[in-house]
Amino acid sequence: MKIDFNLTGKIAVVTGASRGIGEAIAETFADHGATVIITSRKLENLKEIEEKIKASGKNAEAIACHNGNLSDIENLFKHIESKYKKIDILVNNAATNFYFGDVLNAPEAAWDKTMDVNLKGYFFMSQFAAKLMQKKGRGSIINISSINGIRPAPMQGIYSITKAGVIAMTKSFAKELAQFNIRVNAILPGLTDTKFSSVMVKNEELMDKILLPQIPLHRVAKPEEMCGAALYLASDASSFTTGATIVVDGGALA
Repeated sequence: MKIDFNLTGKIAVVTGASRGIGEAIAETFADHGATVIITSRKLENLKEIEEKIKASGKNAEAIACHNGNLSDIENLFKHIESKYKKIDILVNNAATNFYFGDVLNAPEAAWDKTMDVNLKGYFFMSQFAAKLMQKKGRGSIINISSINGIRPAPMQGIYSITKAGVIAMTKSFAKELAQFNIRVNAILPGLTDTKFSSVMVKNEELMDKILLPQIPLHRVAKPEEMCGAALYLASDASSFTTGATIVVDGGALA
């Protein structure tokens, strides 16, 4: 059997693709032949990525979609079905870490916003995508979780809870959707150098004394280092992989 990482002819949706891990995955999928539909809350943040992909001769479309807004999600998939007739790959990447602080003083607004984007958004993006994938009899859903979903980080309680929920959601969807040949898996990044994590990465004392000693490779990841796992899960190379969680953390959970 030939191992095939080719995505030619595939339609892929990547949420939170205006920067960081989402941007890197979208560009990798385009480089391997997919037409990528990139989303985030603000269209202007996506246009540069869309133009960069198109300038390299690849296919991309930028669409504004708030991951925590159900009407935005519904409109996104109406557009996809009308224009492309199908979806082959969904990467749920858009996330927020609205509150950095202790759980005892966490406000309700922080809980609601984080849950809406990190869990509600993933759930309904997956639901709409799976219904469209079901018509074609195949598909791949990739959820970007975090090692915090296994080992919660201090001062990131709500975020860690949502990421644990993403792992459970991945397994639940994987079991129910396997009958339709739709695979559902998760990637669990460790500390990655993105704008999202800059509050930690740019704190030299925190990095040197607490965070880096917990990572055997003794460095943070680059966003593109998540792309190998994403390409594997999106392609036919992972045709017998579903319900899996792939940890990409430099050995932090070892």
